[in-house]
Amino acid sequence: MRKNRAEDIEPLCPLGECMQLIGGLWTPNIIWHLSGGARRFSELKRDIGKISAKMLTTRLREMEMAGVVERSVVPTSPPSVEYQLTDLGEELMPAIKSIVSVGKRLKIRNGVAWDY
Repeated sequence: MRKNRAEDIEPLCPLGECMQLIGGLWTPNIIWHLSGGARRFSELKRDIGKISAKMLTTRLREMEMAGVVERSVVPTSPPSVEYQLTDLGEELMPAIKSIVSVGKRLKIRNGVAWDY
């Protein structure tokens, strides 16, 4: 048997921790749309399209608890809520952009067209 030459992963597996977060359905999409700046719930819902309000709420709460998204109450009448990426959330963007890049190449390779 050959020896694995991959770098050892720390005992608490930071790879698994990160993948647990961004592997959630719709999570990368939410991060992508928040990378352009703060968005209200209804704006995110419209940006993403097919996501349900319940799923969006669930993902935003998970991401807020993980420290990736910050929720702010805007003092308007009536009050509104905005979400934005934290510094930690911003650090995920290069990885997500890389995944998008590979995804585009996979679609081309497999002859699948997409519209952006």
